[in-house]
Amino acid sequence: MTPDPDFEGLVTTYYSSLYQFAFSLTRIEAEACDLTQHTFYVWASKGHQLRDKSKVKTWLFTTLHRAFLDKHRRQTRFTHHELEAVEHELPNIDAESFSRVDTSAVLEALGQLDEVFQAPVTLFYLKDHSYLEIAEILNIPLGTVKSRISRGIARLQQHLLIDERPQHPSGRTPHG
Repeated sequence: MTPDPDFEGLVTTYYSSLYQFAFSLTRIEAEACDLTQHTFYVWASKGHQLRDKSKVKTWLFTTLHRAFLDKHRRQTRFTHHELEAVEHELPNIDAESFSRVDTSAVLEALGQLDEVFQAPVTLFYLKDHSYLEIAEILNIPLGTVKSRISRGIARLQQHLLIDERPQHPSGRTPHG
């Protein structure tokens, strides 16, 4: 069994080829850097588990490729929308009408939101986490956090405004 390779030696030996591989996958310099750094981070935390140290190079490239695939799958499942691109979907509601809503109604409406919006809104407004903390907790991009919070609040407002509309004696909400 070969001795454990030192971390700096691994970085010196493999950084360039790992980065080139990452860049060939992503075609974006910043993402290639992130993938390469992530690979070395995983090595620092889990590399000691590799039994055959002669397979370090294969392990590093496999780890980088898996990280790329995981990120690609996540981006496919949870699409990122810039706030400016979806702004037209957001309702224009004045603050006065929203401040009249009681807490129990807000919590009930929050419970009815899609999970994709519920978690970011809850973490931001009820748990006082920053956008960056929420991005780390949910493992999604910062712009996606902002978009989901904005869209989640808009959906909450829509739900709460529907509940506030005057009711007909029949119990139905008038269309108007």
